[in-house]
Amino acid sequence: MIVFACPGQGSQTPGFLTPWLELDGVADDLAAYSDAAEVDLIQHGTVSDADTIRDTRIAQPLIVAASLIAGKALRDQVGRDPDGIAGHSVGELAALVGAGVVSAVEAMRLVGIRGRAMADAAAATPTGMSAVVGGDEEAVLALLAELGLTPANYNGGGQIVAAGALPALAALADAPVRGSRVIPLQVAGAFHTAYMAPAVEALRAAVADVAPADPRIPLWTNKDGSVLTDGATALANLVSQVSSPVRWDLCMASFAEHGITGLVELTPAGALTGLAKRGLRGVPAVAVKGPEDLAAAVALLQNGEVA
Repeated sequence: MIVFACPGQGSQTPGFLTPWLELDGVADDLAAYSDAAEVDLIQHGTVSDADTIRDTRIAQPLIVAASLIAGKALRDQVGRDPDGIAGHSVGELAALVGAGVVSAVEAMRLVGIRGRAMADAAAATPTGMSAVVGGDEEAVLALLAELGLTPANYNGGGQIVAAGALPALAALADAPVRGSRVIPLQVAGAFHTAYMAPAVEALRAAVADVAPADPRIPLWTNKDGSVLTDGATALANLVSQVSSPVRWDLCMASFAEHGITGLVELTPAGALTGLAKRGLRGVPAVAVKGPEDLAAAVALLQNGEVA
């Protein structure tokens, strides 16, 4: 079982879409996606600087569009879907497209709304996120509770992302749990917490008229790591997940239970393959950072091993 993994916010880098524009049809797809998301994806994916593409309004559509481009390129080359798909945070929108639940243009419309709504919610109160790597998990969770922080992402592999007020995050960094290290993340707010409640309502209104199809391949949810068979449930989870923790640890555990034999992380890649090295030991993984990585991903899809 080869699973596609669609990354979340924070994985984008300046100019990362530039090489993809050399592939046939990508410029046209990005133009359509830009119209749907109300974001100039070609501009921001090629020449905008790191500070610009850190803006949630821009970052989220960029990330989803990149995963859609890479996923389409891989399916075109191997002539089939992967055996399953999942997305981390905003990557769930790309995963829904890959599973046939919504169209690519519909997903880009929704991610544009999601990004704007989450940016507005983040602007209301200064908040942030920090990754806590290592340390005893119970001790980490106890310290977060003591500081009034929320475990927003359970990423597996010994990583939990804390979210909340900036002074509390500073206190966490100053006195972390023994054996852990705290890494501030380049995001604009406390995503996947109660701070995002206004964004939940905005996205719920946006999906009201969407008619989702049922997934045609196994689709994992960040809610609890389960496999979804109902498109309406997948869409509802996508909405509520904006203010709920990301359980990527449970997704990886479920991958293992279903017999995963390889993982392909779509563009912009790197973070989820890194987590897989610790949480899915021995499972081959390919990070498709650019078109030059497509050959290795195709080899994994066709032969079950990395070229």
